Amino acid sequence: MNNSKNNKSGGIGQDIAYLCLGLLCISTTGVLARSIQLSAIIIIGWRSVFAAIFLLLFCKWKKFSFKLDKRVLFINLIAGALLGLHWVTYFMSLQMSSVAVGMLALFTFPTITALLEPLILKTSFSIFHLFLGVLVIFGIYFLAPDISLENEMFKAVLFGLFSALCFSIRNIMMKQQVAQSNGSVLMTWQLIVVGGLLLPYLIWNFKTPTTQDVSGILALALLATAIGHTLFAYSLKKFSATTTSIIGGLQPIFGIILGYLFLKEALTWNTLVGGSLILSTVLLEGYRMFKKEKR
Repeated sequence: MNNSKNNKSGGIGQDIAYLCLGLLCISTTGVLARSIQLSAIIIIGWRSVFAAIFLLLFCKWKKFSFKLDKRVLFINLIAGALLGLHWVTYFMSLQMSSVAVGMLALFTFPTITALLEPLILKTSFSIFHLFLGVLVIFGIYFLAPDISLENEMFKAVLFGLFSALCFSIRNIMMKQQVAQSNGSVLMTWQLIVVGGLLLPYLIWNFKTPTTQDVSGILALALLATAIGHTLFAYSLKKFSATTTSIIGGLQPIFGIILGYLFLKEALTWNTLVGGSLILSTVLLEGYRMFKKEKR
């Protein structure tokens, strides 16, 4: 009996480790985005092309079927375009500011999702989510207190917010599709869409990249995209949305730590206060969902 308990707890510990490892891999995007000396569009274009190849080989190895219903395929095409917009504007935000500001601006997406979901899916609206939205607004204010388009930090936060908006709409659209189709297959289709849309730009503006740029893009494609998102998708089948949302709050923390270790980026008090307010919305929403599940 004790052995069965140990095996069960060991399994849960392993699943949590996979989730944290997946989040750590995804968190490397901040450091890699600021390390690669190319434009955001070029980085995302090549990242999508290489990541699509990696995931395509993975799906072929696993013998996953790529056939999708016409409606699912159409939704996937739109979701792919939104994913491309999300990535490009997110990387623009990172390149204009810092890993901390870019990642924290993006991490407003859980609250944006909670506010948009009732409008798109016609579900009941929560006053509590409106309160979280107010907290996010205060957090954004601390990240970029000088509201002016001449302020690079303010523009970076705007790009981060637009990225979060695109990511939220894409996630809401994919919510029902993930339950019906394989997550890796859906991600592969979306990467093909992003790569296909940006490929003409890549060819037209092709320049011989440096060795550092090539290694950075390959790391983005394999580590942050293929491995990170595959581990995260695996974890979604093991844990509830509550658990994944709470543990998901580690992602910007991982990113900020990596930015400090590899790029020597210092943290300001504004970033700490704004980041704390934004991350608190994730924890509060996770706690609310946890109490709801217990009831």
